[in-house]
Amino acid sequence: MANQSLAPFGDKPVYKAVRTSRLYEQIVQQIEESILKGALKPGDQLPAERELAQNFGVSRTAVREAVKALREKGLVEAYSGRGTFITNGTSQAIRQSLDLMSRIGQQEGLAHLAELRQILEPEIAALAATRIEDQLLATMREAVATMDRSLHDPDAYIEADLDFHLALAEAAANPLVLSLLDSIVGLLREQRLRIFRIDGGPERGQYHHKRILAATEAHDPEKARAAMRAHLGQVREDSRDSSAEEPPSSKSST
Repeated sequence: MANQSLAPFGDKPVYKAVRTSRLYEQIVQQIEESILKGALKPGDQLPAERELAQNFGVSRTAVREAVKALREKGLVEAYSGRGTFITNGTSQAIRQSLDLMSRIGQQEGLAHLAELRQILEPEIAALAATRIEDQLLATMREAVATMDRSLHDPDAYIEADLDFHLALAEAAANPLVLSLLDSIVGLLREQRLRIFRIDGGPERGQYHHKRILAATEAHDPEKARAAMRAHLGQVREDSRDSSAEEPPSSKSST
């Protein structure tokens, strides 16, 4: 699909003009336009995630978010082991948004996110260390290299950071784990953006990413678990620092 420029959303007073568009939103619009034009029809299967990422020139994380958004709109349905297919768009219920649930009480939601990560990700890292395959190790190495090059580029750094953690989730070889992490990608992106703005935040993150990668390459579940716990401790501390810079009414003990 060729890249197309995006038009603003409507002209109703309730809406604000969109100054920039995230990558996944551009993917969503192009697929929607293909559906409207009849190039994609109900029952058609979308290409595999890796192929879509290559076609659009984006990360696999961006593709995952685009597919999630299309599912929430009822335009596609994903079937385990079969792929993602275009639906007729009339029989799909609107899925509840974890992102919206968190934003109702934003600071409390970020604290809940930190707690959820502490519960899940150390064990994900341990599983990944015993099960990871070379292809996903290469994805992790590439993500670390991208983050090294992007210490002053929040968009590139955060996309690579998400790819790193989602590669671990995929390597755990449990589709429920990957689905759960996919469902909170929007929240993870917001958390990372806050931390990126803290002085030295990206560098501290990279120190821990490299420890996690080394433990995973060594297929050492205990070291991978410990490295992830240390990383999440750093995330919690940096999140506290980011909250301390906000007005008193919005502070949290994240």
